[in-house]
Amino acid sequence: MSSTLIYCNAKENLKKKNLGGIETLNLNLFKKLKKSKINCQISNKITKKISKKRWKNIISSNDATIFNKISSENNYLWLHNKLQIEKAFRKRQIFSIFKNKINAIYNSKYLYNNTSKLYYFKKKIIIPNFLSKEFEDVTVNYNRKPFFVWSVQRNKGLDKVIDIWIKDIYSNNKKFKLFIFGIRKSNLERYNLKNLSNYNIYFKGRVNKQTLISFYRKSLAMICLGYDETFCLNAIESFACGLPIITFGHTAVAEISNKKNSFKLLNYNDIPKRIIQIANMNLKSRKKLINSCIKFSRNYHLDLIINKWLKLISK
Repeated sequence: MSSTLIYCNAKENLKKKNLGGIETLNLNLFKKLKKSKINCQISNKITKKISKKRWKNIISSNDATIFNKISSENNYLWLHNKLQIEKAFRKRQIFSIFKNKINAIYNSKYLYNNTSKLYYFKKKIIIPNFLSKEFEDVTVNYNRKPFFVWSVQRNKGLDKVIDIWIKDIYSNNKKFKLFIFGIRKSNLERYNLKNLSNYNIYFKGRVNKQTLISFYRKSLAMICLGYDETFCLNAIESFACGLPIITFGHTAVAEISNKKNSFKLLNYNDIPKRIIQIANMNLKSRKKLINSCIKFSRNYHLDLIINKWLKLISK
């Protein structure tokens, strides 16, 4: 019997550089399992060769339909997003979930608690996501610039942040800069992106990890409000670079934010106060904050998380 198949239902070639978040997680898990002497294979397509084999384990990200097509002793549905009932019916996943005795792997307690109990899962396991190698042991930088970043791909709340920045932040301090990553231009249609630079707001779009790291290492904080997050790897990556977050602490962000790595917002009007608070920190306090963020991020190094996976698939 072949060992473990990691299936990532993605259009992108998994050998391509600058993969998306879920694709990167799958690829890094595959590489780490191989290093741990696990006989495994990764694919984003169901080939005849794959379907003819009987596998001991199949790990599929968000797609339960594969279990109808490939034989396996243990079926693991690795959930990265909410599995909405309507969407599951539309994508024909419901039948597969009820038929194939699937084990669900959640990346957070939040996702576990917010997945419908109507699904019949054989077992429910929580295994957190993990940092890619690029974000492990990033060189520490204590000399920061008055830069702030937004790198959440969803734009909920971003318009309010931009409006507050223009009205209450830039108007009082021309040195502060806001860099926006991961957002499509179409999501900011109400703004003239070129004009935003007049207020020290810079739209960067989607960039590679090294570019993100270079900005994270020299900035003061990430604005991560916490809407619709089932894990929020962005925040963990931010912590790995010594960058605290400014957040409401909603959804899964509540599980990773604390007084040592985050600045809690009561409402949007708190944003200018928090930015000024962070900018005015003395070097001793800043070093303590940066070190706390980095220390917390080490809980999400793959060398630690892999033990949960090895225990699961080696049974």
